[in-house]
Amino acid sequence: MSKSREFEKLGFIGLGAMGKPMLSHLARKLPPESRIWVYDVVEQMMDDICAEFPDRVLRGKSAKDVAQKVDTIMTMVPEGSHVRSVYLDPDNGVCNTDISNKLLIDCSTIDTATSLAVKEHIAENFPSASFYDSPVSGGVVGAIKGTIAFFLGCAESDPNLQRLTYLMKLMGGQIIPCGGPSLGLAAKLSNNYLSGVIAIACSEAFDMGMRSGLDPRTLAKVYAAGTAQNAICDKFCPVPHVYSEAPSSGGWKQGFKVQLMRKDFGLAVDMAKRVGSRNVLGDIGLETYDGAANDPRCRDLDSRVVYRYLGGEEDWQSKLNDA
Repeated sequence: MSKSREFEKLGFIGLGAMGKPMLSHLARKLPPESRIWVYDVVEQMMDDICAEFPDRVLRGKSAKDVAQKVDTIMTMVPEGSHVRSVYLDPDNGVCNTDISNKLLIDCSTIDTATSLAVKEHIAENFPSASFYDSPVSGGVVGAIKGTIAFFLGCAESDPNLQRLTYLMKLMGGQIIPCGGPSLGLAAKLSNNYLSGVIAIACSEAFDMGMRSGLDPRTLAKVYAAGTAQNAICDKFCPVPHVYSEAPSSGGWKQGFKVQLMRKDFGLAVDMAKRVGSRNVLGDIGLETYDGAANDPRCRDLDSRVVYRYLGGEEDWQSKLNDA
């Protein structure tokens, strides 16, 4: 059987800022005979995606209902409590129906303990089913462009790796097996900790340079040419209108919400403490994102809005023109 024919009946649960564009790629790229059953607690999200792909995407009544109809299930929800609900709810959860021999992939970024608890429950009750943690990185822009990376909680020798790779290549770029259960999540939390710290450092560096009289576009060139080069400065520049496609240039309205960065950063700090890692920037970083997430000027905006929270100049273009 070809890899494509293995995904004729696919379920997708969670149609938020990341889930919806991921699903859209699947709807466009899977073979014509494939059907995708979806579920989200927000009715309008299901209405919209079903209307966009009327012959391809079908509406599920619950997570359980979706699981009954498909062979493969993908989940993309905000927090660990939602993952527990989707899989373990005693009335409408995925595990409240027979999921033997099914492939289950959770792309949510959550705590490792919850993921392991779900995997253990599935292994005990449905030993022929396969559950994987597979968080993604690349933000909403990457999800829309189909360039996100998948951090897979499995070894390179895993028998399902080829199937997983085929499916994930329809939605993204790199697929990185991280070694075993929950290690995809450990990798993602480590990544988001680093990304969050860099965003704060970028915001501070731009701010001090601009206050000294430098054009932020010049600073961006300097960082790109030197040892400070990083993806945040290049593609997710916190200063508006330095990089046209960065969320900041659209008022930070599209991107990875600051509340989600606060959540992930907090999970990373907790993980660091649990494994005995000394993170000297962890507490101050968490305090910064906590403040930004609760600031009405920043809430619900892309996490690089931390530049605004820290007092960075947004209307720098008019000031340069007046100089």
